[in-house]
Amino acid sequence: MSNDVLVLAEHAQGKLSESTYELLGKARELAGAGGGKARVALFGHPELAAELGAADVVHVADHPILEAYQAEAYETLLVGLLEQTAPRLLLTVTSTTGMDLAAAAATRWGAAMCAYAVDLRAEGNGFLATAQIYGGKLMAEVELSADRAVVAVIGGSFPAAAGQGVGSPTVETVDVTTLESLRSSPATLRLPEAAGVDITAADLLVSVGRGIAGKDNLELAQELADALGAPLSASRPVIDQGWLPKPHQVGKSGQKVKPKAYLAFGISGAPEHLEGMRNADLIIACNTDPSAPIFDVAHYGTTVDLFDLLPALTERIGG
Repeated sequence: MSNDVLVLAEHAQGKLSESTYELLGKARELAGAGGGKARVALFGHPELAAELGAADVVHVADHPILEAYQAEAYETLLVGLLEQTAPRLLLTVTSTTGMDLAAAAATRWGAAMCAYAVDLRAEGNGFLATAQIYGGKLMAEVELSADRAVVAVIGGSFPAAAGQGVGSPTVETVDVTTLESLRSSPATLRLPEAAGVDITAADLLVSVGRGIAGKDNLELAQELADALGAPLSASRPVIDQGWLPKPHQVGKSGQKVKPKAYLAFGISGAPEHLEGMRNADLIIACNTDPSAPIFDVAHYGTTVDLFDLLPALTERIGG
């Protein structure tokens, strides 16, 4: 058994996700402590290996089907790579791709698994993970003492800078002949229509959640956003109800934002949402539930009713 740590790289439209660097930095820390190597599995876009200088080894698979995520292809390659390299630990992100593959890899590889991790460290002969449960309302410490384990980490839990080092990792080619016998084929990648606003570029965001209670009430938040000269964004429940278009969504299945200030109204703070905004420079939250997980990441917060606070703020700013 080695003390190597393997990171599953994620990319979209030819760019590596920031979460890949977050995991790579943690992999270097954990592997280095045990005398192992930090490895990265890069499926598709082999040119991105040059951007993974902090890794010791990058395993590159190149095939047309890997241009975008394809579940069966990724699972086939990942399980084969795990069996070939025998790392102590596999790290994925709690994204759609990461969660899709983490459980499958753990099952087929015969490994212990921890999901929604926000912290991970070496302890004794194994690892100790801290994971969110019940939508982030409780934290659980999970001991991973088995010879092999899979950990799905919530994006933003570790600093990306630690995985963005410059170096010359060994690049090894992954055999892709197994992809010729796949039972499924990739579907068309459909991107949401542009909404005329890019919330990822905004320095200030006014964001609303389920607590806004209805589409008609969005006007209160929009008035504040207009007064501040900021875009209006939202958590997934608002988008799923069709109250705002998809490009306004903040979260792991939406946009990852890092504004100078993030104003959250009626947002409980589920892990899916926190992954998209927890790195904002300043987070101010309004939720009538004092135990809402959003307050765990907020710098300032209030339990005042948003229907009282929104118009009061708009009036104050307008005056």
